[in-house]
Amino acid sequence: MRKEVLFDWDEGNKAKCRKHGVSVAEIEALLGNEPRVAPDIGHSLEEDRLIAIGRNSAGRAMFVAFTIRNRGAVPLIRPISARYMHRKEVKQYET
Repeated sequence: MRKEVLFDWDEGNKAKCRKHGVSVAEIEALLGNEPRVAPDIGHSLEEDRLIAIGRNSAGRAMFVAFTIRNRGAVPLIRPISARYMHRKEVKQYET
């Protein structure tokens, strides 16, 4: 049985993710479907950040920066930024 993935959204991170044309639904689907995940050590000293890459339901490659924040004992995925990947990036990550 697959564990439910919960998200932490507000107008700030929704707007930043939509800036590049990526919908909230696409981000949630990507992060809920076991994308490739790696640490993003260069972007925050205050909290651990991660990056995820994968494809949306239409097959388009996506990049999502996120962190995990706890609300009580419940871990929530907080997307920070999202965008579609460029052809060169897709080639680099899929080799």
